[in-house]
Amino acid sequence: MSDSDLARIKRTALNEPLLRSLFIRENSHVTALIVNIQLPGLDETKENAEVISFTRNIVHNIEAQYPGTKTYLTGNVMMNNAFPEATKADLKTLIPLSFGVMMLLLTWLVGGVIGTLATTLVFALSIAGALGIAGFIGFPMTAVSASAPTIILTVAIANCVHVLISFLYGMGHKLSKTGALEESLRINLQPIAIASGTTAIGFLSLNFSEVPPFQHLGNIVAIGVVISFLLSVTLLPAVIAVLPVRAPKPRATDDAIMLRFGNFVVRCRRQLLWATTIGIVVLVANLPRNELNDVFLHWFSESIQFRSDTDFVLDNLTGLYTIEFSLRAEDSGGISEPNFLNEVEEFSNWLRAQHGVRHVRTITDIMKRLNRNLHGDDPTMYQLPKEREQAAQYLLLYEMSLPYGLDLNNQINVDKSSVRVTATLDVLSTNEILAFRESSAGWLRSHAKHIDALPASGAIVMFANIASRNIRAMLIGTTIALVLISIILVAAFRSARIGFTSLLPNLAPAAMGFGVWGIFVGEVGLSLSIVMSVTLGIVIDDTVHFLSKYLRARRELGLNSPDAVRYAFKTVGRALLITSVILTASFLILGLSNFAHNSAFGVLTAVVIGLALITDFLFLPPLLMKIDSGELHPKPDPT
Repeated sequence: MSDSDLARIKRTALNEPLLRSLFIRENSHVTALIVNIQLPGLDETKENAEVISFTRNIVHNIEAQYPGTKTYLTGNVMMNNAFPEATKADLKTLIPLSFGVMMLLLTWLVGGVIGTLATTLVFALSIAGALGIAGFIGFPMTAVSASAPTIILTVAIANCVHVLISFLYGMGHKLSKTGALEESLRINLQPIAIASGTTAIGFLSLNFSEVPPFQHLGNIVAIGVVISFLLSVTLLPAVIAVLPVRAPKPRATDDAIMLRFGNFVVRCRRQLLWATTIGIVVLVANLPRNELNDVFLHWFSESIQFRSDTDFVLDNLTGLYTIEFSLRAEDSGGISEPNFLNEVEEFSNWLRAQHGVRHVRTITDIMKRLNRNLHGDDPTMYQLPKEREQAAQYLLLYEMSLPYGLDLNNQINVDKSSVRVTATLDVLSTNEILAFRESSAGWLRSHAKHIDALPASGAIVMFANIASRNIRAMLIGTTIALVLISIILVAAFRSARIGFTSLLPNLAPAAMGFGVWGIFVGEVGLSLSIVMSVTLGIVIDDTVHFLSKYLRARRELGLNSPDAVRYAFKTVGRALLITSVILTASFLILGLSNFAHNSAFGVLTAVVIGLALITDFLFLPPLLMKIDSGELHPKPDPT
């Protein structure tokens, strides 16, 4: 072709509404091939993978045959494949990294090769058992549930640390190995059982989620938590009892540091109670700064091929998000009615004028082009037909001229009573999509008298609604979990006052964490809608262990409230610090995930755990001394 032929073709293409901003842009250096895939639906995981493999093979052959051509793959099929790709990437990197970091922290903070090996055995078997049972039940491994091993590992280590710290403390203070193990289990069995039970309840509350992968995550972790509890009070002590363990030298500095800290808390209890209360109120006050928002393309890191390919398409060709409108006429064949077509045309033009709309595919563009073609390509006739019969004949003529597979069945239903209008959008946030859907529905209600429009639909609309629906569902789940946990705490501590008081430092960290998130991030998406339920069970661990030692000092030793706080810091403070460091490090590792759901969840959970430690060290003890100031006498030793 000559240069003038090519210029004419380019001009024609750029002026065609069905091509412009969908298949071609002004600089004409990129075009698209759009393939609609209809899977059999028998096993979509394998079917989708087969489509991906076949398509990538085509791309490889094209690029080998035409070295100057670069092909990018995007769309729903590729996005569905991005989820397992992100899962595999996380399993290859996060799990080994978590194991390595946890082993180093355990060896450094706890000490003792035997204890470290025994703990490794416990969390390895807990993970293997949970995944094995999940596989037997039929839970799939998804990008969300891929974080389950890291969470199970963390909780299992926390249980083991409390047993080990108390055991090594007893060995260092001249107890025999058997005596140290017995004493460790005696003082830790109840708090570990309570902490494991509340953690399992927190994760089981994810069954209220409307997102199946979150349900699978909750069930897998709950199973792993139960297994880790059983192993930490059976297998761990058994391994330690059988293998040789040397009595560690008493580290007076550890006890001294915690005792000095306890003295500081007791001495400054009034100031700390006021300061921490003000801090809690200030952070919780920032919670409303969070906006419910999500951008599902940003769920994947740029290291995932789907994300980088899609970014290129967005920058150089068209949008990825599509929103669909089903516009119904008053009767069969009614889409040829001039009034209906005029309103569809007005709606299409309104859509094109909206922020974020890249392209609108509508039957009226085809009708106008046909009208012009059948009037000798007269530019003035680029308009809709004036009569119903004329429009119907245009459609019949056009469909008869199309080759097989290129008819209009994807835009018009069989009895010609409905048309489909598709708007291709930029990458918009959840709120922007919902606002766009609402404004389009409002326009149709106000201006379209001959159109019976269904609500806008499409995958993007589903994603935009699911976060808000999930938050509502998780509020119910969290409430039920809170009631169950309250009953457990009241029964375990044999005191309604202590049990309900403990809820405040258990609930505050999550609310404070969202306040911190509101200050620095300000957007809450689907992944963060489960944080409250999950952290509720985890952060109770610190509170339960501190309270169990405090109540032991009050009830068994007859200490007054300030001395009981000192005792709790001396006996369990170091263990709480170590477990919190391990928990925070583990969830921060999860923050390195290629899947934004896991990374945001990991970071916020780590923040909540850090705030929980601060709350239990600086807020809970002054609160206990405030409400529990009465004198107690030690109970007689039953032995």
